[in-house]
Amino acid sequence: MKNIKTKIRVAIADDHPLLREAMRNVLEQHEDMEVLGEASDGEEAVKLSSELKPDIVVMDIVMPKLSGIEATRQIRKISPATAVLVLTAYDDDRYVIGLLEAGAAGYLLKSARGETLVKAIRAVHAGESVLHPTIIAKILKYGMKIGAEGGKPKTEEQLSDRELEILKLAARGMSNKDIAKTLFLSIRTVKAHLSNIFNKMGVASRTEAIVKGVREGWLTLEDISDEESKS
Repeated sequence: MKNIKTKIRVAIADDHPLLREAMRNVLEQHEDMEVLGEASDGEEAVKLSSELKPDIVVMDIVMPKLSGIEATRQIRKISPATAVLVLTAYDDDRYVIGLLEAGAAGYLLKSARGETLVKAIRAVHAGESVLHPTIIAKILKYGMKIGAEGGKPKTEEQLSDRELEILKLAARGMSNKDIAKTLFLSIRTVKAHLSNIFNKMGVASRTEAIVKGVREGWLTLEDISDEESKS
């Protein structure tokens, strides 16, 4: 029997009709993508996610009625299996941290090309992290500030040396395949370690794990690759 590939079900939330149309046109050119619907404000995005349970919501930050941050927070509560990929023109610290704390799985700037968006959606759907090096730098800056204020939360169960090693490689943006190759492990073993990491940290995605890892003080600037730390 022929294996039928399941399409990635996407919803688009942006208050600009032209941009929504452009994104839909880009995504629908790919056979593994299906656009379920569009939302012009945060409230519509939450309602759409509640009704259709998309795999991915491509979310803007500044929208009428409900901000992208609050919409993301509500979507993560009502549809935990739905991942939110932020696509915005803003990279202010307050937006970045707010969205990642709300549970966004990735953060892209609108300067990105269409093919970059497609790759990001596929990556998020596969459980990968989609964070530009400048965004990671902001997370690190935020984490160091929290640490200096003595407000780091405590995780009940500490990560093992191997789990911490994998978390650091994930923070560099490495895929499961790349991590497996680097550590001479199978991809299945890497996925199992990541699952254990998520359970111990009480998170649902790589991005959330990275954010919490920074807050815990387990990830530092030195843990990011040389190329990224110089960006």
